[in-house]
Amino acid sequence: MEKILIVDDSAVQASQLKSILEDEYEIDIAQTAEDGLCRVTGENYSLVLLDVVMPGMDGFTLLKKLQEEIITQSIPVILITSLSDVEHEQRGLVLGAVDYIAKPFSPLIVKARVNTHIKLYNYRRQAERQSMTDQLTGIANRRRYDRYSLVKWHEAARLQLPLSICMFDIDYFKVYNDTFGHPAGDKVIAAVAKTIASRLHRSTDFVARYGGEEFVSLSLGDPSKKMFGHLKKIRQAIEDLHIPHDHSVSEWVTVSVGGVTVIPPAESSYGIHLKIADTMLYDAKKHGRNRVVWADEQMKQLWEK
Repeated sequence: MEKILIVDDSAVQASQLKSILEDEYEIDIAQTAEDGLCRVTGENYSLVLLDVVMPGMDGFTLLKKLQEEIITQSIPVILITSLSDVEHEQRGLVLGAVDYIAKPFSPLIVKARVNTHIKLYNYRRQAERQSMTDQLTGIANRRRYDRYSLVKWHEAARLQLPLSICMFDIDYFKVYNDTFGHPAGDKVIAAVAKTIASRLHRSTDFVARYGGEEFVSLSLGDPSKKMFGHLKKIRQAIEDLHIPHDHSVSEWVTVSVGGVTVIPPAESSYGIHLKIADTMLYDAKKHGRNRVVWADEQMKQLWEK
């Protein structure tokens, strides 16, 4: 069921809107703009119904903040207000609102406009998903990963759950391409991606092709030792595919894996910990390849082999 967030300081008005829509949608209510901002960055909403006049941060300010954040800027916002003059309507539309509903509102108008904008939002999401899928492997591409990683980072920070960032690199892949040709190399990339994705398939997991022969995954909720053990099994599963390599470097196609598990601290950023995961991958390749090197929550390294 699609989720809608109502941001309105009036409990009566929010309740009225909820009663109009709750038969078709899952409804959440925030009574301050600050609470609304927190909720919309941590949940998956298909639409926000936003009151303009609120104490403290008003609806226009919240709308501006939503448009500035990459993880919320695509969510449609309908403004609910008694300010029916052209100047206020124009201001809301310029700031990025998709529509305006004036109070007192008609239930039929509310339903019609909400249904229309959720349909349009879903059409855009479908087109966006197609543009964010790697054509060779069928998993997420770099563009989708860049957006999704910020969503997961904010979610982990809000819930104070461990987030594991993992990077995979196919060992001696240039040698493989030089020996067997690029079409064969493409098949290897697809096979490795399928193996990783089949073992990171929970709703809290995400896998993407990072570029070339590199992949990246994000997993929410598991401690470092559990993720370290799981990634060792994935590395072994890729080796067990028994895809022949150039025997001058390796018998089979293998991957090196590096990662980090962190409960996001307030003073840190996702980019810093992605670099840590990349450093772990570098160590795995430097010390023999076909192994997992991990940084736990205390930044202590865990080594395979």
